[in-house]
Amino acid sequence: MKTQEFLNKLSSDAITAAIRQAELRTSGEIRVFISRHPVRTPVAAAQEHFRRLGMEKTQDRNAVLIFVAPRSHTFAVIGDSGVHTRCGDEFWLNVAAEMTSHFRDSHFTEGIVHGVRAAGELLARHFPRRPDDKNELPDEVEHD
Repeated sequence: MKTQEFLNKLSSDAITAAIRQAELRTSGEIRVFISRHPVRTPVAAAQEHFRRLGMEKTQDRNAVLIFVAPRSHTFAVIGDSGVHTRCGDEFWLNVAAEMTSHFRDSHFTEGIVHGVRAAGELLARHFPRRPDDKNELPDEVEHD
């Protein structure tokens, strides 16, 4: 699918609202990035964008990136070291499987929102919001 077609089907406002809602309960950070480029290995591409977006600089290393490459029909959900040590691979595999079921039905916004909510629940459990919490990263959907 062409990236612009994918973006036209997304409700960026709904995704941004889901990110903001999820982050009300956690000190963690969630971002969504849509790539215009085809990728062979979505996890490697997600890791590259994670660093490019400065997501490894959060105070508690508790950022999560949902990376989608519509031209390749692929995506990845990755977390920084603080998140990964608390949830392991199984969490990411389950979230990806649940998102895939939405994507197969062309419910792209719902799939991403589901991923955001799942990440938000995990982050709230392991990184509850603190009184001095600051929003360290933008909440808006980004793309190249």
